[in-house]
Amino acid sequence: MDARKLKKFKEKLEEKKESLVDAVQRNEAYGREANVEVETMDTGDKASSSYTKEFMFSRSNTDRRVLKMIQDAMERMEEGTYGECANCGKPVEPKRLEAVPWTPYCIACQELEEQGLLAGDS
Repeated sequence: MDARKLKKFKEKLEEKKESLVDAVQRNEAYGREANVEVETMDTGDKASSSYTKEFMFSRSNTDRRVLKMIQDAMERMEEGTYGECANCGKPVEPKRLEAVPWTPYCIACQELEEQGLLAGDS
């Protein structure tokens, strides 16, 4: 991959990383605030608050997984393997990298990963 394209993807990754870090911090702050307010709520409000907290924590966990994938993608950039499928070694399709710049897999291997069929998956 040429240096210009690599720089563009690195900028996209850094932008997404900043966005996710902000989102995780907001979600954690919201969870702490919701805990303080619980004592003054009625049962319905407590249930609604509990659901919202669970949703935000779930979202936060997803954000953390994407952050890890972004970190891994940046490491692949440093190693010179960014844009190569981590499973089969073939180039990851440029349109796929445009859509999901942190992806470690080509489309075919991503499908295998989602089905739990990649070597090393349990």
